[in-house]
Amino acid sequence: MAANTDLSTRTRVLGRPWVPWAAAGLVIVLMIVLPLILPEFANQTIARIGVFAVAVLGLNVVMGYTGQVSLGQIFFVGVGAYVTAFGVNADWNIVLIFVLACLVPAVIGLLIALAAARLGGLAIAMVTIALPIVGVPLAKRLSDFTGGSQGTSARFSSAPEWTGLYDDQWQLYIVFLIGGITFLLTRNLVRGKYGRAFAIVKNNEAVAGSMGISPYRYKVLAFTIASLIGGVSGFLYMVVIQYTSPETLNFGHSIELLAAMVIGGAGSIIGSLLGGVWYVIVPYVTGIIDPNITALLQGAILLIVLFILPGGLVSLPRLWRRRGRDAGRGGGVLGDDGQPDAAASVTGTPTVGDALGAPSAGGPSKPSPPPPTTQS
Repeated sequence: MAANTDLSTRTRVLGRPWVPWAAAGLVIVLMIVLPLILPEFANQTIARIGVFAVAVLGLNVVMGYTGQVSLGQIFFVGVGAYVTAFGVNADWNIVLIFVLACLVPAVIGLLIALAAARLGGLAIAMVTIALPIVGVPLAKRLSDFTGGSQGTSARFSSAPEWTGLYDDQWQLYIVFLIGGITFLLTRNLVRGKYGRAFAIVKNNEAVAGSMGISPYRYKVLAFTIASLIGGVSGFLYMVVIQYTSPETLNFGHSIELLAAMVIGGAGSIIGSLLGGVWYVIVPYVTGIIDPNITALLQGAILLIVLFILPGGLVSLPRLWRRRGRDAGRGGGVLGDDGQPDAAASVTGTPTVGDALGAPSAGGPSKPSPPPPTTQS
């Protein structure tokens, strides 16, 4: 009963209208203060998390929200990075560079989606597999633009003297600003009419068509937006890393981005952030444990997380709340939606879980009496 009361109190507090604004204000204050008090290594690590969280966010738009399989997100990140490096080395205006770093990947993504989305099925997946495979030798061959196999560097994110900041602090502020705006705009997109259309296309294209929603149009739109966000991530990549090479486009990085999206939580804004944390932190930690078995450890952690949390790390609070409701109701039987099992409300009626052979939540059930025997 006490746990149930606490849960009810927390629900009332969290449901008040000022809570989201207070949480947003707290996040903004932390984003302003943390770069000033954290050491250089922490600032650089958080900045890298922000870069790849944006990349995972783009992948989430096309896969998590729209249900298309894309295995080439790293290609658009690499294109954005190369456009940024080329523009900086050509001494272009930084605003123009940022716009081009977003638009060039978006246009490439639009052209690919216009051709592949009409084919249906896994055509987009097959096409996107080819993107990083083709992109690596192409980057090596176009050495006048990309620096060839040696790659290219571009230093443009040093802190201005008038700020009094160190470079790592300045770069983290840039990541916070651009990454935060990207997340906010994407959140508004997926929570609006376009997000609802994405969800309907993802669940059933036939139903979407019957409702006047063109699956082809929204697939192309989602893929283009994901490519644009990949370009944003590429720009931030150059802000933080300041160097790119054909290795940036490696197909293995696309698979790691996909794993990060699944681990963080597909179809979730917060899950994209958690995916960025996963992408940066887990390889670092497994490298400390034993650099010779890093891939093995990452695979094992991936399987463990997926077995325990099929919905990704973002589903962990929901799991805690469900267990809290279970405890607050004295071990009452709940369905998957958190509501009491309807069958359990009827005295003497076995629960749905019992019917499926699951063990009883309230301990072993009382054995049923033997059927009456008939005497001849």
